[in-house]
Amino acid sequence: MAESSSSPSGSNDTSATNDVNDAELEKIDFKVVWKKSTYDVSFPLDHRIDQLKEHINTLCGIPPAMMKLMYKGMLKDDSTLRDIKLTKGAKMMVMGSTIQDVLTVAPPLPETTKSSTASSGPAAEPLSQQKEHKKVIERGVPEDAMPGILGIKEGLPAQPLSGMVNKHGSKVRLTFKLEDDQVWLGTKERTEKIMMGSIKNIVSEPIKGHERYHMLAIQLGPTEMSRYWIYWVPAQYVDAIKDTILGKWTY
Repeated sequence: MAESSSSPSGSNDTSATNDVNDAELEKIDFKVVWKKSTYDVSFPLDHRIDQLKEHINTLCGIPPAMMKLMYKGMLKDDSTLRDIKLTKGAKMMVMGSTIQDVLTVAPPLPETTKSSTASSGPAAEPLSQQKEHKKVIERGVPEDAMPGILGIKEGLPAQPLSGMVNKHGSKVRLTFKLEDDQVWLGTKERTEKIMMGSIKNIVSEPIKGHERYHMLAIQLGPTEMSRYWIYWVPAQYVDAIKDTILGKWTY
């Protein structure tokens, strides 16, 4: 899918902040790679990365707030293409998921659950007993699940957390790259590298009948619809996961 070399009209160019028309600015031609798709892009050298994200959003549908760009390292929003010394024909990697991807892996909670949780009435039904979660949990503890321990809070282990599954039953592992402020969400198909600062919230609850394990959701966007659920997280690591990602969990 090739990107046209003509500039968007002023009414649609929400990222442009200069009074000079884009056509008059010095541009550079390069490639943007997302998953298996490659896009040819021509973009002003002196526009910022956050403006480029807005443009890439029109190509592949990834919201800028959930998008990360890589070129010789993670790119900062306030840098320009000239600042990062982007060369003609270079490849820039895009990391992130479309809203549709997020909805596919993280369905919203039923309205009854939301209202019950927010009210002062009877306790809500355990998440693990709700239909969309129960069908995953009923498959049982994965054979390669890490041992879960009740009543103990441990720091993150040196190795990735593995032996967990997502809502499709696919194996999931969590790798914490503290030096890059990233958590890598890996499946057999791909690995999503997520900036911890972009994660809005983390929700967890013990799995009924298997309290040594939790089901845990990483909220990637502003609403519950963007929650990515992970099952069979060892109980002793849940607080450490929250503390590491959110930076505000109290032990």
